[in-house]
Amino acid sequence: MAKLILTSDRWDELSALLEDDQRLQREYPKVAEYLSMAERLPGVGDEQADAQFSLRFVHYLTGGTSESMNPYWDIVEPFVTERSGRRVVNGGRAQGSPRLAFAQMQLQGVYAHAIPAPQTIEWISEFSGGRPIVELGAGRGYWAAQIARQGLSIEAYDSDPPDSARSISFPGAAGQVDVWHPVGDLDGFAARAMPADYALFLCWPPGWGDSMAFDALTSFEAAGGERLIYIGERKGGKTGNDAFFDALSARWKLESVDRDFVSWWTEEDVAEGWVRA
Repeated sequence: MAKLILTSDRWDELSALLEDDQRLQREYPKVAEYLSMAERLPGVGDEQADAQFSLRFVHYLTGGTSESMNPYWDIVEPFVTERSGRRVVNGGRAQGSPRLAFAQMQLQGVYAHAIPAPQTIEWISEFSGGRPIVELGAGRGYWAAQIARQGLSIEAYDSDPPDSARSISFPGAAGQVDVWHPVGDLDGFAARAMPADYALFLCWPPGWGDSMAFDALTSFEAAGGERLIYIGERKGGKTGNDAFFDALSARWKLESVDRDFVSWWTEEDVAEGWVRA
């Protein structure tokens, strides 16, 4: 596992922060919560690996510089392994660890539910075929930021943009970024010009019977949309509803699957590219 190399000045900054519990709790409550829980939860069984993961977590979530501009990936990449033909973040253990599971919840709230590995961003670029991309349900806009860094045109929208509305999935907290890319609301999306000369991107649309994914897809179809990027679980999973998957099966064709997609070991999400049949 590649180690994180910090400058002496950054070490001093982190040391001063970690030695002041009140300051850490005030400025970075999510980091303080993670460190408190990490002391009580078993890791993956490799003390060096666990320590390196925690160092990355603390460094990037307290404003540390990310040369890749993708801190989420920088944190989890050393814990990626192959399992049954899938790339998963599990630290080399089939069941991960309680500490890693807690970190997963923290990171999904700070960045995004799905992990934007660089290879997946490249796959999105290829599948979109030069079309602009519109993301619905963008959350903090973290995926949109990574896609924009690839040089693609992307607009992001959400029913509750975290920088202007109360978001249950992405609540605000001291020391964290509200949005990584501009995120408009649904009124802004509705005001977009027709037809749908863009690729629609749905990343972890809500499940449990929520109609968001189905409504987005049918509106996209009505506007003449022809290319869909979907990241989430398949039918019966945590994302989308039955009507969404039924519509895909009836009127769309699966054209591309990102074989390099990286998932948390607790999830069964995939990255798929669909075109109108």
